[in-house]
Amino acid sequence: MAPLSLDDFDFDLPPELIAQHPAVERDLSRLLVVDRRTGVMAHRRFRDLVDLLDPGDLLVINDTKVLPARLYGTRATGARLEVLLLEELGPDRWLCMVRPGRKAPEGTEIRFDETFSGVIGDVHLDGTRAITLRASGEVREAIARHGELPLPPYITAKPADPGRYQTVFADQEGAVAAPTAGLHFTPQLLEALKAKGVGTATVTLHVGLGTFKPVTEVDPTRHVMHAERYELGAETVEAIARTHAAGHRVVAVGTTVVRTLEHAAASGSLGPSRGETRLFIYPGFRFRVVDALITNFHLPRSTLLMLVAAFAERGMPEGGSGRDLVLRVYGEAIAQGYRFYSFGDATLWL
Repeated sequence: MAPLSLDDFDFDLPPELIAQHPAVERDLSRLLVVDRRTGVMAHRRFRDLVDLLDPGDLLVINDTKVLPARLYGTRATGARLEVLLLEELGPDRWLCMVRPGRKAPEGTEIRFDETFSGVIGDVHLDGTRAITLRASGEVREAIARHGELPLPPYITAKPADPGRYQTVFADQEGAVAAPTAGLHFTPQLLEALKAKGVGTATVTLHVGLGTFKPVTEVDPTRHVMHAERYELGAETVEAIARTHAAGHRVVAVGTTVVRTLEHAAASGSLGPSRGETRLFIYPGFRFRVVDALITNFHLPRSTLLMLVAAFAERGMPEGGSGRDLVLRVYGEAIAQGYRFYSFGDATLWL
């Protein structure tokens, strides 16, 4: 296989195709269905998933919940600061980013109101820093009262309903970004899939800042992923084993599920586990668990686009290029006016 280049994963996207708002109804998003073996595409709606999956297939979803992680406060001088909580380090102590960072050196106190404040601790080379939060009551409750959901930087319009940036199955709080492939599901669609005999299992991966970290290396294989916390339980492992034993498909809802399952199976067998993953999937990767993938349209030159290109190669005729197929699919999506990124439309790779 030829060496990878970052330029191989570039494409031109008209800015007007970056979705600023979710679809009127979650499952009315468009769905571009791709057969990896033939390259044939079909244009559907997300709720058509009921017709596209078979009894016995297993959907694996990510039940992480987005923290209201963006806080606005002031320092003693009156200067306004924005704090983005990234990861809980310990009791009331968080890893965060602050803007503007130059106004938040170690020891800076940031007040969010008269009962809620934070003090900056260690400042790291990558610009992140520790913050110890203090509140008159529970810190988590103070975060919930004062925080906002941290929408991605390419969404410039505040949604009328912030809850649309949570999946309907969000449960385990800890992410700073939504697992966006899951945003298209409704309770009614999940019930319809269940009635057809499609199973559902969960993993938890708390999406971190690394989701938006650009790849800057000319050779993308040199890119270092941020660590993200995950948990894979015994029930999901058993459901996957039963699905494969019966000859059915494991359908990952999003790249976060792919990374969780493939990280846990990296030793050659899948078992319950928890911890951190830095798994970076790019063309040439050997998949062990996932048979089909539901995912949104991703940014050019991103690790997520490379993951989809790697998955596209699985099941293709020998010598086929997943990268070429992905760029052809994205070209078709752009020509047909599909909506891109977090609030955009979806793809189903079969």
